[in-house]
Amino acid sequence: MEEIEEGAFVLICHGGRRYLKRVASREIFHGKGGSIRFSDLLHRPFGIRIGEYEVYRPTFEDLIMHGLKRQTQIIYPKDSFFIALKMDLARGSKVLEIGTGSGALTLVFSRIIGPEGLVVSYERDERQYKNARRNVELFADTGNIRLLLGEPDGLEEEGFDAVFIDIKEPSVYVQKVHRYLKNSATLGMFLPTANQVIDVLRVLNGLFGLVEVMEILTRRYKTVAERLRPEDRMVAHTGYLVFGRKITGSQIS
Repeated sequence: MEEIEEGAFVLICHGGRRYLKRVASREIFHGKGGSIRFSDLLHRPFGIRIGEYEVYRPTFEDLIMHGLKRQTQIIYPKDSFFIALKMDLARGSKVLEIGTGSGALTLVFSRIIGPEGLVVSYERDERQYKNARRNVELFADTGNIRLLLGEPDGLEEEGFDAVFIDIKEPSVYVQKVHRYLKNSATLGMFLPTANQVIDVLRVLNGLFGLVEVMEILTRRYKTVAERLRPEDRMVAHTGYLVFGRKITGSQIS
């Protein structure tokens, strides 16, 4: 049975509140349900009740949602794992990401491709780059992330299995990243506004086929058996997802 050790991350839950904390034996956690001495958690199993709290081993989703320090809106798990599926990522995949942000999607890519793969991620904002580096150092499973400050204009590598763009002017990079991708590989983009989608669709024409535009909505329900119904609040539109497959050559008549 896995036990809670010094320095381990724990997910402390009270009602609808969740707190991701790192165990330090000399410290005390304070919340709505009272206090917990971290020393009282040491060498006890995950998945226990202590006072008004429940203490769990955090999942990867918990680390993303409750652990990352954010300076930008992150790409939520409802989108990120679907993105990875659409881009056909697997162990050993090589991915180019333009726009690291806080590093949430970077970490998802890293987890899926494993130690044999590589994520090359560019962030042009120095503050966001430093924050993403901190998040990556804290939560990445393996050393398969190459985080770079700047833009990929000088990138000489090609043969990427997938490229993902999450910046304000994605259409600027569509033609540039075409050469980085393997033939038939997928370009993905996350776009907050419809105007960005329209601009991108114009640029994709001729360079990418099987183009798709979609968004994903998740509705959660209150878990009360006697009166099951949707929760009062819902995170609805987070962004549009655009995908296209690299295609080359002239049309065959």
